[in-house]
Amino acid sequence: MLLAMILGSGSRARTAAVGGTFLLVTATLYGLFIAGLFAALSVARHLAGIQLVVALFALVFGAVNVKDYFAFKQGLSFSIPERFKPRIYRGSREVRRDRPLPAILVTTVVLAAGVALIELPCTAGFPVVWSSLVAEAGIQGPAFAGLLATYLLVYLLDEILILGTAIVTLRIGRMQERHGRTLKLIGGMVMLALGGVLLVEPSLMESLAGSLTVIAVALVGALAVIAISRLRGT
Repeated sequence: MLLAMILGSGSRARTAAVGGTFLLVTATLYGLFIAGLFAALSVARHLAGIQLVVALFALVFGAVNVKDYFAFKQGLSFSIPERFKPRIYRGSREVRRDRPLPAILVTTVVLAAGVALIELPCTAGFPVVWSSLVAEAGIQGPAFAGLLATYLLVYLLDEILILGTAIVTLRIGRMQERHGRTLKLIGGMVMLALGGVLLVEPSLMESLAGSLTVIAVALVGALAVIAISRLRGT
């Protein structure tokens, strides 16, 4: 939406500056959130029942996201509340105004910070599970910093691709509800798989092969649900 607002300027440099600033701010706040979670879970990992709490959190988070595939935004949903959207739209229109680039970037920073804070509850599932696994492995210092940087790169990969495409083509498509539902399903199935493994056989997550197997099973399950839904016309 933000990129759609600024593409009308026809300037690749402005699109890159605004989009890059937005991603940098959201990644920084998201990274600080994960670092805080990691610090808290590193202290609490020896407490009895902490792994059970994390597993149950993952199962609830995953179940709600899978529910959204079938009943989008009906009942409990980890999506941006409708009451916040008018403010986001107003902020995006401010970015579109014909003003000097420094002023636009300041507005972008404020908008990105607000959106990141609103999104945190909607995207907290993976950071909680990931931070718990890394803390349980006893990883610290530079190793944690490297893993966090990798996590943030993967987290931003789709947005980086969207921004790159917009800069090159000065065009952007719109994400439809069906795309959002599909993403919810995939994320939800992965969270359910992680929660189940943490409850039944947490040692599987101690190796790369085990972790990839868990995620692969979740992805296959999500694809099966999508295929069955399409055959039924839902």
